[in-house]
Amino acid sequence: MAIHEQLLAAVDGRRGVEAADRLCEACVLLLDIDEAAISIVFDGVSSGTLGSSSPAARKYDELQFTLGEGPCLDSVTRRIPVLVVDLADPEEARWPAYRPAMLVHQIRGVYAIPVVLAGEFVGALDLFRVQPGQLPGEELTGAVAAAELAGIPLLDLLDGDLQAAITDPNSNAWAELTALSRAEVSQATGMLVAQLEVEPAEALVRLRAHAYATGRSATDVARDILDRRLQLEAD
Repeated sequence: MAIHEQLLAAVDGRRGVEAADRLCEACVLLLDIDEAAISIVFDGVSSGTLGSSSPAARKYDELQFTLGEGPCLDSVTRRIPVLVVDLADPEEARWPAYRPAMLVHQIRGVYAIPVVLAGEFVGALDLFRVQPGQLPGEELTGAVAAAELAGIPLLDLLDGDLQAAITDPNSNAWAELTALSRAEVSQATGMLVAQLEVEPAEALVRLRAHAYATGRSATDVARDILDRRLQLEAD
């Protein structure tokens, strides 16, 4: 069975986040990679993880949001696949924060394929590999096919929540998509704006910097701020 058909079989009968997770798991089985994740990107910012092959893959994706750089953001911004054969290559100068962070996790190869929905570049399929090297032609074709399929579970979420909003005014419309997006980070950034008397952009930078310095995800730090377990100091 061709890779494309096996990818289709992996998501057949599944919807939303479950379909996205199964698609990522299929990528690991069918392609020469170790982990996979699907990023949602709005307005040039990584805003959520739609699916992942494992908790580790989700962490690699979250790092792109925490650090504000990485292959998924570049692939959406440039509207092309971003294929990095070896992050440890001395000539590889992209992502001064994300690159060493991934090397700590022993990830050498990263490959991001844009996810396009209704003509809009809304995210990326991120593939991670421990060993450096190029994706063979057939597997690269399979990765592109997987990125095309990744638009389906995202469309499921949008369509399902939209229909709920139309048919039931009391429904929690967009709930699942909102849960995927890093709403806590946005709320915590607002709190920091008030507490530190800084602009939103600086507040977000400080939140991300604290997450990076403490080796935690931005989402976890945001939850601590919202629960008042953590208070960042003003300069």
